[in-house]
This record gives sequence, structure tokens and C-alpha cells, in this order.
Amino acid sequence: MSIDDIEPRQAAGAESEVLLVERDGGIATLTLNRPKARNALSEDLLDALSHALLRVEAHRDVSVVVLAGAPPAFCAGHDLREMNEARNSLDRGRAAFERLFTKCSNVMQQIVHLRQPVIAAVDGIATAAGCQLVASCDMAVAGDQARFATPGVNIGLFCSTPMVALTRNVPRKHAMEMLLTGEMVGAEKAERLGLVNRVVPSGTALAAATDLARQVAAKSPLVLRIGKEAFYEQLEMPLSEAYRHTARVMTENMLARDAEEGIGAFIEKREARWTGE
Repeated sequence: MSIDDIEPRQAAGAESEVLLVERDGGIATLTLNRPKARNALSEDLLDALSHALLRVEAHRDVSVVVLAGAPPAFCAGHDLREMNEARNSLDRGRAAFERLFTKCSNVMQQIVHLRQPVIAAVDGIATAAGCQLVASCDMAVAGDQARFATPGVNIGLFCSTPMVALTRNVPRKHAMEMLLTGEMVGAEKAERLGLVNRVVPSGTALAAATDLARQVAAKSPLVLRIGKEAFYEQLEMPLSEAYRHTARVMTENMLARDAEEGIGAFIEKREARWTGE
């Protein structure tokens, strides 16, 4: 299966694809492409992103995913105009809202459970569900002018689903401050809080994230999958259970051909040749 088979959905009436997909060796770059709407997560964009993640995961030659936004923003959250239109229905939008928030939550979980690591490249704003998207990725690189917020409280809509990802990245009291005030957090503070890994000059986040992706993609794809899966599994476990689980994971990992190859290459002082087995 080729990554070129991915066919991003188009928004109704849109002139361009809502999601751009590119492949460079073992790296797949997914770019949210609704720049006039600050890449707001419409239902079409969520569908396109979910579809692309499914196809990328099935592609054995893709080791790392980079998630970016078409300038000038990373992602401004949900499409409030689209949401407001749903209020015209007989149930005042209840069914549409439930569908939207469930769909968005499922996409965030797709990113966490994807076998490949996902790196966010953030230039511009990442607010509400956009901030949730950054927090859901395994790593994040931000331009120094990037800003982050969960501002729903300012418009009467508490960022409850973004809170799930945010509180798994940021210390509790800082998360509460972001959620209760809705204030913007700059890139440097976001790095201190643990929301992003590193800050780079504005406009270079995608290049820096791609460089980081190349560094990760040089590792065994099998080991990347094993490590990412174990990372999230052990986070939800008590300490003793986490150690028992990861001991089993390491035992199975040691039996993999790539572990045998990697250790042999280290001892013999040569480059490892990964097979993904």
C-alpha cells in the first residue's frame, strides 16, 4: 500500500484539500490545510485526519509522522461557525455536538495509539482543540512566536475534552490556570510546562520537527512501536504493575531480530541494519 493512495477529504465548497499528505522516506507529514479558518477542526478535516492516520499506520515504510498546520496558524480548535449552525435542528444541536466531540476524541486517541511516533510542528496559535492536538502528539516543536490556550471559558464553553490531553502533559495547577483563565501561553513557557519539547525561531518549526523525525526514523521501526505502546500503557498502571509489565515487554523485545542485530552491531562497532522484525 502506498501513502500516495491517501485521498484527503475536501470541505464542501472548498477549493483545496483540507489535509495535505506528503512522504519523504520514512517520514509522513500531515498538514492541516484550512488557513483562512486558522485550520479549525471541521468535521471534514477530522474525517480526513482520521482516514490519513489509518492509512499511514498501515504503511510499513513510514516510521514517524509530523503534524503541521498551513500558515498562519497551527490550529484554532473547533469550527465555531459550523457548530453554531447545528443549533437550528430540533434538538438544538445535541446529536451534532455529541458526534463532533466523539469524533474529535477518537482522533486524539488515534494519535496516541498510532504505532508511529507523532511530532507536532507548531507555528502560530494552537488553541482549544488545537492545543489538545499538540498535547495528544508524542512530541512537539514550537516556533518562538507560537501561542497556546484553552480559551473556551471566555465564550461560555469550558475546554473539557482538551483538558484530558492537557492534564496529561502539564502540571495540575498550571493546567487549571490555563483552563480557568483562557489566557495565552507563549512558546517558552509552554516548553517549561512540558507542553512542547523545544522552541525554535518562528517559521522553522516544521523544518526542526522534520529533523527530529529523521533522528527518530533512523531507529528500528519495531522498537519504536514497542516503546510507544509500552510508554502509554505503563502510565496508567501502579508502580509495581508498571515494572512487571515493562519487564515482560523488554523480554519480548530482547527476542526480536532487531534487538539481536542492534546489540551485535554495537559490539562489532558497525551500523545496524534494521528489518523491523
